[in-house]
Amino acid sequence: MAGVQLDDLADSHGIQIRYKSELGEAKAIPDEAKSALLKALKVDPASGEAGAFSEAEHRPSLACALPDAARAKRWGVTCQLYALRSARSLGIGDFQDLGHLAEIAAAEGASFVGVNPLHALFLSDAGRYSPYSPSTRRFINPFYLAVDDLAGGPEAIAKARESDAAAFEALGDDLVDYPAMGLLKHRLLRKAFETVRGGLDADETFRAFQEKGGTALRDFALFEAISAHMRGEGGSAGWHNWPEAFHKRSSDAVKAFEASHAEDVLFHEWLQFECDRQLGEAQRRAKAAGMAIGLYLDFAVGVSPDGAETWADPELTVREARVGSPPDMFNSDGQDWGLAPLSPRALAERHYAPLASAYAALMEHAGAIRIDHAMGLARLWWIPETSRSGGGGYVRYPLGEMVDALARVSQDNQCLVIGEDLGTVPEGFRDVMHDANILAYKVLYFERWDDGLFKATGEYPERSLACVSTHDLATLAGWWRGADIKLRSETGRQDEAATARDLKGRARERMTLLAALQYENLLPPEWHAAARGEGDLPAELGQDLALAVHRFGARTGSMLFAVQVEDMVLAERQPNLPGTMDEYPNWRIRSDVALEDLASDERFQAMARAMRQERPETA
Repeated sequence: MAGVQLDDLADSHGIQIRYKSELGEAKAIPDEAKSALLKALKVDPASGEAGAFSEAEHRPSLACALPDAARAKRWGVTCQLYALRSARSLGIGDFQDLGHLAEIAAAEGASFVGVNPLHALFLSDAGRYSPYSPSTRRFINPFYLAVDDLAGGPEAIAKARESDAAAFEALGDDLVDYPAMGLLKHRLLRKAFETVRGGLDADETFRAFQEKGGTALRDFALFEAISAHMRGEGGSAGWHNWPEAFHKRSSDAVKAFEASHAEDVLFHEWLQFECDRQLGEAQRRAKAAGMAIGLYLDFAVGVSPDGAETWADPELTVREARVGSPPDMFNSDGQDWGLAPLSPRALAERHYAPLASAYAALMEHAGAIRIDHAMGLARLWWIPETSRSGGGGYVRYPLGEMVDALARVSQDNQCLVIGEDLGTVPEGFRDVMHDANILAYKVLYFERWDDGLFKATGEYPERSLACVSTHDLATLAGWWRGADIKLRSETGRQDEAATARDLKGRARERMTLLAALQYENLLPPEWHAAARGEGDLPAELGQDLALAVHRFGARTGSMLFAVQVEDMVLAERQPNLPGTMDEYPNWRIRSDVALEDLASDERFQAMARAMRQERPETA
């Protein structure tokens, strides 16, 4: 009897007591998980009152914008902004590089340029650099500022080179050296701020930005100022390890700090002002160069538990749980993303305004956004603070109200929305996405039938963005060689038997891909025999095959097709290897080709030419 009561209580509060895995297997979460999740929701498992989740709105009444510019079949380029290299940037790609890449891609016929999340991380600790673990999704990472585009910036750079050339030499070439880059750019940003500080009080544009940012901007800037102070004293950038007196925004200690460090707070407000200006300028350059969509920005699934967002507004997130994913075929124990889940109760009480404001901030300078792990609109895998990843369960959100909040902002900004719907997808979720004009996310590697054959180009839905690979997967050249499989072995994530099995499976996948290309009359003649199993498969991908695979993707029915810069130049290293920390240089790998050389790179030109032929520019 008690078990039935627990199930009913959990279900009434949005806890999904049963779900289907990505393989369609029925799964039930244990009673321990139900009880722990109820406690995280502030409900007593033994005596709590029933919730009203079933009474919430679960069907959207609104749809996201589908601007005329997006209705044609278009293609674009995606990149990791930190990875861009240029002669002028300082160890990390910046907003000037982004604008430059947009102009290069636009000249080749691309309609958009996509980037990794640009959310603010922790300026005082450059070692916390995962773009998917932001301090807040409302503001921007100042490390992406182009210092030479700031008043006083070029002079600050010149003086720093004279006095400390070693700081520039330490920036790294193949990999982003975040500590060295962070130390240098922070110094230069401070110098630039000192140059403009005297005029800020009379700068009406800056004052208008402050007024628009309001309390949210002030709280974020104050957090960053305290974070820098704590780091300067040998402490932590995140608030969980600050002295207790600083844990609450409303505390006397915080108020005293705010009063005595007004210049530091102003510095961080100014940084956001310049981030907003430079990102807006990158979008202006993209559109001026002829891009129909322009910037395509990424929205992370959550925030770091010890960042600015949870500090300034602790009721908005749930501290007793963290976000991850359930066990699946790639991760037998599930995944712990270490992110703070949004409180369903707080969102409902505030009519989803906090989420809408984060979307609005992102869409202001974007023609399209990508919602990472879009299933978070319907549910997230919560891991109780005392449990491992697999000991959690899905906590649901009112899908209709969540989508309506997104749709309103999308319509207001006429911004296209793409939903990354990979992994364990709730039943009926993709139908809701389709009806709400949220484009599905179709990755070639995964678009196969149950027998392993790749789906034909005509099977891709129109309301989708198609791509060959993503930042979490092997580049096409790496996939062809099985580099991702070998990496899993080298980093201790699978044994020799599993590696041998997967490499054998990859050989079959390569052959089925050749067959798919042949079906579309895209396979170079020299590989026809291999596609029939009568010849050896090519050991290396080669440019002709890379072009054929991307032509295949461009021929799909998908409204948008995205090509990674890495794949345009046949790079082999993938940006991120999920499940690793220090075993692989995640989020640090820089582009093989400098921006100054990209437009004339024969591989880049050949890929762009193929995309123009498959998706000719539409007036």
